[in-house]
Amino acid sequence: MRRAPIPHTWHRFRGSDGADGTPASEPSRPEARGGAGNSPPEPQGRDVWIWTSLLLAMVLSWGLALALFPVDQLRTEVTYTFFKQQVVAGNVERVSAQADTIRGTFREAVAYPPDAGNRARSVKEFSTTVPAFADPGLETLLVEHGVVVTATSTAGGGSSLLTSLFTFGPVLLLIGGMFWLFKRTGNATGGGIFGMGKSQARRYDVAAPGQNKVTFADVAGIDEAEEELIEIVDFLKDPTKYTRLGGTAPRGVLLVGAPGTGKTLLAKAVAGEAGVPFLSMGASEFVEMFVGVGASRVRDLFKQAREIAPAIVFIDELDAIGRARGRALYTGNNSEQEQTLNQILTEMDGFGSQDTVIVLAATNRPDMLDPALLRAGRFDRRVVVQAPDKVGREAILRVHTRGMPLDSDVSLKAIAEATPGLVGADLRNLANEAALLAARRAEQTVHERDFMDALEKIVLGPARPLLLSPEERERVAYHEGGHAVLGLVMPEADPVNRVTIVPHGMALGVTYQRPPDDRHNHDERYLRARVIGAMGGRAGESLVYGSRTTGAENDMQQATEIARQMVTRWGMSDRLGPVVLGPPSSPFLTGTTVGDAIGVGRPYSESTATLIDAEVQRILQEAYDEAVRLLSEHRQALDRLARALLEHETLDEAEITAATGLQHGNQPTEPQLGAIA
Repeated sequence: MRRAPIPHTWHRFRGSDGADGTPASEPSRPEARGGAGNSPPEPQGRDVWIWTSLLLAMVLSWGLALALFPVDQLRTEVTYTFFKQQVVAGNVERVSAQADTIRGTFREAVAYPPDAGNRARSVKEFSTTVPAFADPGLETLLVEHGVVVTATSTAGGGSSLLTSLFTFGPVLLLIGGMFWLFKRTGNATGGGIFGMGKSQARRYDVAAPGQNKVTFADVAGIDEAEEELIEIVDFLKDPTKYTRLGGTAPRGVLLVGAPGTGKTLLAKAVAGEAGVPFLSMGASEFVEMFVGVGASRVRDLFKQAREIAPAIVFIDELDAIGRARGRALYTGNNSEQEQTLNQILTEMDGFGSQDTVIVLAATNRPDMLDPALLRAGRFDRRVVVQAPDKVGREAILRVHTRGMPLDSDVSLKAIAEATPGLVGADLRNLANEAALLAARRAEQTVHERDFMDALEKIVLGPARPLLLSPEERERVAYHEGGHAVLGLVMPEADPVNRVTIVPHGMALGVTYQRPPDDRHNHDERYLRARVIGAMGGRAGESLVYGSRTTGAENDMQQATEIARQMVTRWGMSDRLGPVVLGPPSSPFLTGTTVGDAIGVGRPYSESTATLIDAEVQRILQEAYDEAVRLLSEHRQALDRLARALLEHETLDEAEITAATGLQHGNQPTEPQLGAIA
């Protein structure tokens, strides 16, 4: 299960089967790579003629070999006894001998085998084998009965050179033809055998008919990154504006950001705005099982780019081949990955001042890249593509809902507020899932509830028709009610937006809290409120039933992770002081630390580790005690909320307030259970 990002909280009640809370799905790309290039396909007629000629030559060689070395397919093998009987009877006309084999012709066709009746064959041409112990007087017997005798040398007849030629000729012809074909194919494609070293880049030419032109109008929510790339577009449109003053174009621009933030889409938009060809290739496509193929493909890619300049070369997931050299992940200095990287470094250094080829690359692991790639003169600029804020999410939703018939109750602003932490690919998936859900419900327009149900499905998984016993269902209601009540009574906590006891994925119930605004900095009181809120489910169960279940596992995972980061990363422990004791998390890859990436060991002693564990346990125990105290004070609100959940299963923010009589920040109101729809 992935930990929910800090900006919002999902509290899940897990079942007792020990499975993980919620399967996390990888976000899809903002656009699909692919599509054929604009170069016309090469004619195939000549290749067909070549293959036909080779096949015809092989058939003729085989037929000639059969003519010189015939196979006796029409002769019948007879016994030596039967052969001598026919000689004595005067029915053998002629014979020829080679080694211990005799071939011959009967004067009159005979039935063989003689005792087979109607099943006997009529034999005219025959062959037989002379036994080693046969009577040496066979020659005399043949002469006495007028048989014409001929003999063939065991070494065979004809020239030995001619025999060897026709024996090995077909094989030599085949091998020679294959080598010639390999050479011809390599010269035609510039990529070696069958074009294996040829670049596999996909070309998008915005000036070609039928190509979907991507511009900055199709990119939303990442305005800061767009501003960084406007100068690149301006240079590609009018390079003399800069070169006349002695300036040169940036060699490369590295787009850094989390998966799904729109790095590839942004690169295509740069090409679309500038009106130049766009060559796209994934970094992993350079490397094959054959040594040297990657470097060859790099050379061919940059050769193509120079031929169609001005152009943009885009390399996606650069860290696949751009990892720092000399680490234990690769064996030897001559590995295929390192050769490919070296070739990229060489090609980017080889750009002249007049070369209008710009390399864009995307990665979510900039800490793994080789320093030679990041120096000035190669990737001169680094553009960080951040996750969008609330305004950016609304703009992204407007882009992805342009072709959707939205109902009047849809507020994209409200949906953007409910989706903190989601990036462009997630929002595109959200809009698509909402449209599919509306179509499944036979609606004519897409409603806001379709978006909210789609959000719940994406984060938690689809709803499951799981049949729970009344006792277990009530326990789930009190568990989720504990989270919700604590979210209402603590001013530092995020407001509670939605509570449900409908099973989703592996979760039996969910409490969703969202911040009123995007949070970029978190104080200690907010983090402690997060830990206390995570303990609300376990505290509610213990308060009502006096026992504990496995349903709080996901909550304790979230609480423990926040508490440990408070102690080791953010210096929020008085006993340890303001010290960083753990590696920072990777800002562009969820769940990975820089220490994990570079193999850094634990930078503190055993006594410090013991103190860290004690501080984490102290924070968690204090949070649990505070959760029990607050729920005890608001026990009536907890009971009312549990009853409302058992009746309606899912409650929104207004219904939660009506049921509990509480507003966010512990402002009491009159409970209005009858007002719940």
